Amino acid sequence: MKYEDINTKRFYNLDNRVYSEGSIPAKYKEMMGLVASMVMRCEGCIKYHIERCYEEGVSNEEFVGAISIALIIGGSIVIPHLRDAFRIWDEIHQ
Repeated sequence: MKYEDINTKRFYNLDNRVYSEGSIPAKYKEMMGLVASMVMRCEGCIKYHIERCYEEGVSNEEFVGAISIALIIGGSIVIPHLRDAFRIWDEIHQ
């Protein structure tokens, strides 16, 4: 196995453990991941965390609350990602 492959595998293993159920419920961790991804403007990460939020049972109200926090932290530059987030959330619910 190449060095890069080992590090990638380690990263994904850590990522899975960080977002798993623990002292903070996985549902809230995924919402935090969504907020961070929106502020960082990472489209792939935003989509991933929206899907995980859905899988963890995040309600519509919780989803709106989370992305509202992202807007306040990230400012107006987050607005295009906020629109995409609503679109993705709506598609998942169809």
